[in-house]
Amino acid sequence: MGHMMPTYHPSDLIFERGEGVYLFDAQGRRYLDFAAGIATSSLGHRHPQVVDALKAQADKLWHLSNYFAIPGQERLAGRLTAASFAEKVFFTNSGTEAIECSLKTARKYFSHIGESQRYRIIAAEGAFHGRSLAACAASGQPKMVDGFGPPMPGFDRVPFGDLAAVVRAIGPETAAILVEPIQGDGGIVPASLEYLRGLRRLADEHGLLLILDEIQCGMGRSGKLFAHEWAGITPDICAVAKGIGGGFPLGACLAAERAASGMTYGTHGSTFGGNPLAMAVGNAVADVILAPGFLDRVDRVARVLWQGLSDVAGSHPGVIADVRGAGLMLGLVAAVPNGVLLEKLLAGGLVTVGAAQNVVRLLPPLVVEEPHVSEALDILDRTCRDIALRAA
Repeated sequence: MGHMMPTYHPSDLIFERGEGVYLFDAQGRRYLDFAAGIATSSLGHRHPQVVDALKAQADKLWHLSNYFAIPGQERLAGRLTAASFAEKVFFTNSGTEAIECSLKTARKYFSHIGESQRYRIIAAEGAFHGRSLAACAASGQPKMVDGFGPPMPGFDRVPFGDLAAVVRAIGPETAAILVEPIQGDGGIVPASLEYLRGLRRLADEHGLLLILDEIQCGMGRSGKLFAHEWAGITPDICAVAKGIGGGFPLGACLAAERAASGMTYGTHGSTFGGNPLAMAVGNAVADVILAPGFLDRVDRVARVLWQGLSDVAGSHPGVIADVRGAGLMLGLVAAVPNGVLLEKLLAGGLVTVGAAQNVVRLLPPLVVEEPHVSEALDILDRTCRDIALRAA
């Protein structure tokens, strides 16, 4: 790591390969992967349909640029729009780029309709929207903006879940509301369904656009294709990434026709976004996630996991204070430093990931089955017992 910018602090553990919901280290030890590359490896590792699609496309054509038509784009865009609120799609390489496109789309819409003075975005405290300057400014967390000069203007932050605060923040320059239906990095904090419905209502009443960041909670992770579906609402713009590519760099900005009306020729672009390799993988992932019954199974297994985690937490209140989240995006609120719990779980063979508010995230691949859940719960229970004994 001597030549790398020290922006990460990786574990010394090196994984050599993966298979389904498992990872294997250099010594051949098997680990249950309940991190999934931070909710990205949605179909686990080496999923045969995805591997076959990637290999087949790699033997034909990797990259063109968007000066030429890429048939896989229209196919995947058509499938996403058919399964969602959206009517237009822009493909990106990452969640950050999907957020950038979403913010630009919102601002451009108001310029397009002759209201260019409306450019400000209301965002929620505790959010994580990416690492670009605009995404960092939207999130507003000190760790993300300190040292990078004046934050990009145009963002007004309010407490997450507080509709009254949103009302107070709306002004003549307000263009949109940006929120995660489930805050991920912020500590696995789900928005109430009434809060999401209230945001939709406020956006309609004040002529605003509603932007949802479903980079982590979208593409089936909540048990529905998009988490906002549980509230029975539709956004105007939605940022998607992570699970859409199953581990391959891929993101998308989904938008209603009206919201995307300002995004005309030359207003946005990407060299790599929507390249043939990404589209082959994205369509293969969609084949699985959009198959009849797949999301029903995700929801069923997620409920089993939730109940099991609640039982373990109830048995070890000195280690786990609470369980929260939705679907296969769950968080353990640790009663001990979450780093201790993360380290002990990894030693026990369960890979997890941390979050704010002293939370340990459980983000298994969507292909996880009940036997894997039982295995994870056994590791968690043993780990909690060990931590409790050492603390006694």
